[in-house]
Amino acid sequence: MTGRLIPYQAQDLSEPAELVAAIRKRRGGQLINLDRMLLHSVPIAQGWNHFIGEIRNSLSLDPKLRELAMCGVAVLNGAEYEFFHHVPPFRGAGATQAQVEALRLIGQDNFPANLFNVCEQDTVALTFQMTRNIQVDPNLMQRLHDALGNTKTVELVSVIAAYNMVSRFLIALDVGPEDHPPG
Repeated sequence: MTGRLIPYQAQDLSEPAELVAAIRKRRGGQLINLDRMLLHSVPIAQGWNHFIGEIRNSLSLDPKLRELAMCGVAVLNGAEYEFFHHVPPFRGAGATQAQVEALRLIGQDNFPANLFNVCEQDTVALTFQMTRNIQVDPNLMQRLHDALGNTKTVELVSVIAAYNMVSRFLIALDVGPEDHPPG
């Protein structure tokens, strides 16, 4: 099979008005290709917008750890679209270009862990274990809990779980880059 099986909804989609407006508001006025695919199902788009919006905007977790986990999931799952969209906020949260480039090596023996602090290294390890193994080393969870506490540990696990869902959706439905990437 060649080409995308399910086409994107139109960029100028206006219905259902309330949902499209809510998505556009969260995205700064535009619909990205992920939104245009999700909008084939109003209940899915509605739930996704709320859930992912909360993960992106309402957690107490350090934004750098959040974006580190999101980028790590993207690399591990081969979801370039996801990586493309999360590198800018990762950089905005304090990541260096060397850290961004290092993420391409996540899960490999030559991963430069020294570019990350201990909590970030544990976040990378958790991302790898949750994404590839499902099971997580209890000692790793204890270290993260000691560093982050109950709420932030739950939030970090939720970010990794949610963005595994995102990458699987993107890959299965062949969601690709926008013709004009968001600014």
